[in-house]
Amino acid sequence: MKASLNAAHRPPPRRQGVRRAVVLMPNGLTLFNLFCGIYAIILAIRGDYAAAPAFIVLGGIADTLDGRVARATGTGSRFGEELDSLVDAISFGFAPALIMYLALPNRGTWEWLLVFIFTSCAVMRLARFNVEQAGRSKTHFHGLPSPAAGLTLASYYWFRETPLYNQAIILFTDSKTLADLPWPTLLRGLMAILAALMISDVPYPAVPSIGISSVKKVIGSLVVTACVVLLLVRREEFIFPALLAYVLYGAIKWVIIGFVGRVSTPDEIFWDDDGNGGAELVPLPRAERRPAPARQPVIGTAATPDVREPRTAELIPGEPRGERAERGDDAERARRKRRRRGNRGTRPPGSTPPGPTLPDTPTGSSE
Repeated sequence: MKASLNAAHRPPPRRQGVRRAVVLMPNGLTLFNLFCGIYAIILAIRGDYAAAPAFIVLGGIADTLDGRVARATGTGSRFGEELDSLVDAISFGFAPALIMYLALPNRGTWEWLLVFIFTSCAVMRLARFNVEQAGRSKTHFHGLPSPAAGLTLASYYWFRETPLYNQAIILFTDSKTLADLPWPTLLRGLMAILAALMISDVPYPAVPSIGISSVKKVIGSLVVTACVVLLLVRREEFIFPALLAYVLYGAIKWVIIGFVGRVSTPDEIFWDDDGNGGAELVPLPRAERRPAPARQPVIGTAATPDVREPRTAELIPGEPRGERAERGDDAERARRKRRRRGNRGTRPPGSTPPGPTLPDTPTGSSE
């Protein structure tokens, strides 16, 4: 009988297994991103620079899906946010920098410092993201996202092998192609610029929302669809130029906005529509918030009555609350008594106190 009752109250094992699979799905995608980053490093060490960027791209797709799956299934957690950032530091920080370092021709003795600088900036950018924006609704990223920076470096080798790279003629030049540019020097500078943009205040647009409920979502759906199609059809010729355009777009827009003077601080940019016609501001760290100016009360004016807050007795450790209230009442009575004495005025030394006041009598009369 007891065994049958326990079996009746036990939850169905199938539903329990489905719930566990849903919870583990976002973290599984995050760990797949880690697998892609580590395997890209192995391929780069082996010299297979054509296959290594493919796993960085696969890691970027997994990184995009894990957050969306967690929000769609309601399984997001602080653990998932921290795990995602730790994995991104490897897949989009160290792995692309190492691929670029190994693919550079004529490496010297100091280029490894670029790997350290790029990875350090990626780690700092991810730590700031966890503090400011992780799990919050946003339309812009605070600084260049590390996946965009890492994919820009990793996809250069693909772009170098395309006809566009070797045959496209640069405007206003004497038949000079893209391949004739000093790319070894440009790539070193590109690594440094991407590292600086990751920890900067430059806002970069987030992935647009998809849907048909508004014009903004329709445009976002068209942009995402076009990017997916070009990624499948012209992968090598599309990724590197598109990411460079994304990097330049955010930087140039920030410079123009700063020059015009319309926006001066990051907290005026990271807005997101709440779905009800309003907007929700993405909060910034406490150190960057501006305190509201304190209002000073005006006492004794015609518009404002002379109202003063009652003073309370100081708190003595271990003192009961009732004794503290009695001590406060005694102090208030003493202050009132001193105030009444002060209103009577002061007598000069040696003077006699005034006598009692007698009623006035008519002139010419006597007692």
